Amino acid sequence: MVPGHEIVGEVTEVGSKVKKVKAGDKVGVGCMVGACHACDNCNNDLENYCPKLILTYSSVYTDGTLTYGGYSDSMVANERYIVRFPENMPLDAGAPLLCAGITVYSPLKYFGLAEPGKHVGIVGLGGLGHVGVKFAKALGAKVTVISTSPSKKDEALNQLGAHSFLVSSDQDQMQAAMGTLDGIIDTVSAVHPIVPLIGLLKSHGKLILVGAPEKPLELPVFPLIVGRKVLAGSGIGGMKETQEMIDFAAKHNITAEIEVISMEYVNTAMERLAKNDVRYRFVIDVGNTLAATKS
Repeated sequence: MVPGHEIVGEVTEVGSKVKKVKAGDKVGVGCMVGACHACDNCNNDLENYCPKLILTYSSVYTDGTLTYGGYSDSMVANERYIVRFPENMPLDAGAPLLCAGITVYSPLKYFGLAEPGKHVGIVGLGGLGHVGVKFAKALGAKVTVISTSPSKKDEALNQLGAHSFLVSSDQDQMQAAMGTLDGIIDTVSAVHPIVPLIGLLKSHGKLILVGAPEKPLELPVFPLIVGRKVLAGSGIGGMKETQEMIDFAAKHNITAEIEVISMEYVNTAMERLAKNDVRYRFVIDVGNTLAATKS
């Protein structure tokens, strides 16, 4: 297996029928590299929901071979799955947007939360959550960060610009905020209670899960019925929307908070990642690492 998605670099060569990009362009490849291109989802620019979706690595490609990811010195991809990077979008800090960025951007748009005057909650201030705050703000929403960590309050309010901060374990804070949010993007991948989050929603509010806990979450139905609230999920986005997201991010100067590392540092980075010791994404500089080994 060759892992790695959220891959960025420069086009070195194109096929004779390629029209979307040219040699020298700054581009990226996200979570997928293929789909059936014939189903309703594909025809509606939702390749991410195609039943025959081909992931960037460890999937079977159309020719029967295994797909390889970005821990490599080069990659070949179908132009449909190439995202063009605007000139002002840095490759390193823009790379995580190809997964984390579209994962939060898509539900904000689809569920009607990307509007001025909407009040949006972002649960979890990590790799997904911090870009969720940036996108929600740029789309005009009022943003409340919801976290188990009081220590993240300063980061949320003073560095990312959230409007308010709730400590989810503080019953008084949660009670005071009941019924105030139009929607919530829940980015947490650990098992956690969602009933208190449903309580934060206004009537007709939406709780959208984009994290993926390993074990099932407990879901009493009555809190949804009272208030006609919606619990939904969302997974990345189609290629058209991913390009839209990158263009929007470039226009509003949205990038991920990153730490660039060499390939030799990967094992240490994995150890730090297990301890949540990263703000907020590691980006591996494959090109310069390989160049250094050859010199």
